[in-house]
Amino acid sequence: MITLSPATLDFIRTHTHDDVRTLALQAHKFPEVNMEIAIRQLAGHRVLAEKVPSWSIVEGLLYPRHLSLEQCSSEATAHYKASLATGDSFVDLTGGFGIDCAFLAKQFAQAVYVERQEELCALAAHNFPLLGLSHISVCNDDGIAYLWRMQPVDLLFIDPARRNEQGGKTVAISDCEPDVAALATLLISKARRVMIKLSPMLDLTLALRDMPSTQQAHILSVNNECKELLLIAAREPVEEVAIHCINLTTKGTQTFSFTREAEQRTECTYTDKLETYLYEPNASILKAGAFRSIASFYKVKKLHPNSHLYTSNERIENFPGRTFRITSTGSLNKKELKALMQGATKANITVRNFPATVAELRKRTKLADGGAVYLFATTLANEQKVLICGEKL
Repeated sequence: MITLSPATLDFIRTHTHDDVRTLALQAHKFPEVNMEIAIRQLAGHRVLAEKVPSWSIVEGLLYPRHLSLEQCSSEATAHYKASLATGDSFVDLTGGFGIDCAFLAKQFAQAVYVERQEELCALAAHNFPLLGLSHISVCNDDGIAYLWRMQPVDLLFIDPARRNEQGGKTVAISDCEPDVAALATLLISKARRVMIKLSPMLDLTLALRDMPSTQQAHILSVNNECKELLLIAAREPVEEVAIHCINLTTKGTQTFSFTREAEQRTECTYTDKLETYLYEPNASILKAGAFRSIASFYKVKKLHPNSHLYTSNERIENFPGRTFRITSTGSLNKKELKALMQGATKANITVRNFPATVAELRKRTKLADGGAVYLFATTLANEQKVLICGEKL
C-alpha cells in the first residue's frame, strides 16, 4: 500500500499546479520526498480533477501507478449510471479505480467492490471512506470466481475489458474479457438487474443478439462524443428492447428513446429540396440507428436514406443534435464553390454519404479547419451530390 510521509504530503500540496516533468528532473533537490509517489499523485489528481471534479476537493485520495483514464468513467457518465439504479444490495465485479462503484454505491445500503489487482483494492479501501462510502466492502478476488459463490443481490455491475489479445478494439461481446454473453444465465441468476458497461465501438445489433436477456440499452455520449454502451439485463423477457440515446452536454441532457422494431415500422419523408434549417442528430442517435424514428418524431425531412441529415422550414428548438441555418448550397464546381463560401478561408467540414473524405475536400477546396462556417458534403434523395454551407445555431 502507498504511504505518504509528511514531507511527501507537503511537497504534493505545495506543487499542485507545477509541471510534473520539471519536478521529476529536480528530484535531487528534495531527498526527503518520495518523488516517484509524489509525481504519481500529482499527475493522477490533475487528470481526475477534470474527469471527476467532486473528487478533486477531497484531500488524501490516492491514485494507482498506471491510471488508465481511457477506461475510467467521468463524473457525468457515472452520475447517469447511478440514476438508473437503486436498491438494498449492489456488487461491482470489475472494480478498477472505483469511480463507477463509488457513484453506484450511493444508491444502495450495501455494496461490494471486487477487484483482482491487490494494489487497486488497497487504494479503494483507502479512498472509499474519505469519500463517505464506508458501506462498501472491498474484496480482492477474481470477479467471476466471486460471482459463482456470491448470494443474489439487487444489482450487479460489470465492465469487461475491451481489447483483444492483439491490442485491437473489439466489436463483439464475445471478444471482451470476461465474455458476459457466455455468463448471461449466471449473471441474471445472481441479480435482479445486471448493468453491463461496454465500449461504444461495439456493434449494438450484435450486442442485443448476444444478450437476449437485455431489457434496455443506453447509448451514452458526452458533448456529442459517444462514451459508453450500457445494457440492462434481467430475468423477465421483454417484447421490444428500449433503446435510450443520451447526450450529456454543458447546456443540458438530450434524450431520445425508441425500439428497433418501431424503427423498422416507421416511415419518413425523403427530400431532394433543402429548406431553411439543417439538422445533424447527436452521436448517440447515429450510433443507435434511429434514423427514421427521429425524422418521424420531430416532423423533419430526411435528405437521403443513407445521409442521416434532416431539413425543415420551421426551426425545431429541441432537436437532439446540432442545428444549422442554411446560408448557401452548391457543388464542387469552382465557380459555385467560391459563391458558396463567400470569401471564407476556414470551415468545419462534415461528410455524410458523399464520395470524398474530409481530407480530400480540404485539399480540393483549400479550406483550413475551424472558424464559424460549417460545410456539409452529402447526397439528396434524387442522388444529387451537394455542398451545404450553414451557421450553427
